[in-house]
Amino acid sequence: MRCPTCGSEVYAGAACSACGAALPAPPRAEPAAAGPVLATTSAGATLRYQLVGGNAFAAARVELAAGQAIRAEAGAMVSMSGNVDLQSQLSGGLMGALKRMVTRESLFVSTFTAVGGPGEVILAPAVPGDVVGVELSGRQLLVQSSSWLASEGEVQLDTEFAGFRGLFAGEGLFFIRMSGRGTALLASYGAIVRRPIPAGARYVVDTGHVVAFDANMPYQVRRASRRGWIRSIVSGEALVAEFAGPGELWLQTRNLQALAGALFPLFPRQSSGGGMGKLFGD
Repeated sequence: MRCPTCGSEVYAGAACSACGAALPAPPRAEPAAAGPVLATTSAGATLRYQLVGGNAFAAARVELAAGQAIRAEAGAMVSMSGNVDLQSQLSGGLMGALKRMVTRESLFVSTFTAVGGPGEVILAPAVPGDVVGVELSGRQLLVQSSSWLASEGEVQLDTEFAGFRGLFAGEGLFFIRMSGRGTALLASYGAIVRRPIPAGARYVVDTGHVVAFDANMPYQVRRASRRGWIRSIVSGEALVAEFAGPGELWLQTRNLQALAGALFPLFPRQSSGGGMGKLFGD
């Protein structure tokens, strides 16, 4: 600090060492807060969590009260408090496990419970991307199979046959139907964009970019251009999903299948005298 009288550089103290003038008292530090208030989707939400890492490498830091539990996709745990108990089991028994198998999920679901006091668990998806919290409040959502990350025990999970519409829409033959009350954490590849669709409006989404949508929203799969298949194919879109409001959509800004298609030509191909050795310069 500098002396306000002579301008000399001085250390904190009662008087300036150069001119002897009295120095102002240093400002008092404000007391630290008891702890950060975790972001929640609504004031009435019972699950307290904080989204960290940004849209590209998001994770959810979930704060559990004593005795509180959360279910998560197997392998989603990054870290947890020492007093958090982890149990993995077949969700819904054998039939539930078979349903999860057809949605390309893990057969097991992990349950994290805080024992003897509050604790925390950090959860993250398998691929780089975003995480958002959705408060169900009695409504039902259809979620693509790879986007469910975690949810409270009150949230019911079931498998919904999507038919060939889901297959052509790039979401597979099955959706996850979420219902009940509580908070669910959804994950994506890329950032998640929420789009409310008003009644009577239609909204078109490129296949492979749908994360979740209200279960009562009708949709159809059609060619991207109404002027014919050739224009649709040369546009690079081919098929799109068209939703009708009212309802909400959650979209992901990236498509993992598109990334795989972009990387495939860069991988070495099997040839006589070559093979994977070319990748390492052998």
